[in-house]
Amino acid sequence: MHPGVQNRGFSLIELLVTLVIFSVGMLAVAGLQTVSKQANFESLQRTTASQAAYGLLENMRINGAGIDTYRAAADLGGGSLGAEPAPDCKTVAGTCDEFEQAAHDLWYWENFLDGAMENGAAGASGGVLSPTVCINGPVGGGAGVYVVSIAWRGVVALSNPITDPCGDGTGKYGDANEFRRVTQFATFIDPTL
Repeated sequence: MHPGVQNRGFSLIELLVTLVIFSVGMLAVAGLQTVSKQANFESLQRTTASQAAYGLLENMRINGAGIDTYRAAADLGGGSLGAEPAPDCKTVAGTCDEFEQAAHDLWYWENFLDGAMENGAAGASGGVLSPTVCINGPVGGGAGVYVVSIAWRGVVALSNPITDPCGDGTGKYGDANEFRRVTQFATFIDPTL
């Protein structure tokens, strides 16, 4: 400072520069918040699909006698199985044969993925977006590797879409399937054990 000159505070230009820098920083924080929410949602979707695939494989392992019913099921998702099959194999233990148990398991996991198990005031609130589930394994239901594949619609488009083992998804995943996400789980099952 020069002798005799008094410091009179900030000038208007300094204040405007400070506001611009602060505004740019706040816009960056808002952008990070959006990306964080999208990543969190994608993670929740993948976790839900993984839980359903593992659960379905365990049901197949437990009910080896009904393995053909699981493998022969059409692509699941979107309520394709309709109402709960009778009898209710979860509450009336021991009354279902292997085919009824398999049908009930398939219905249960489809409803889980569709979000029908978590109903709020506005309807279904859980599950994954536009799920498609398919089960592949040895023809004839013998011992071998069984694969549960689950496809769903993601939030952000991918530049290199993932191949869907369940089919093309009939446009559920964007024009070029750019929103499709897929998870697959494989395990060896011997139905005779």
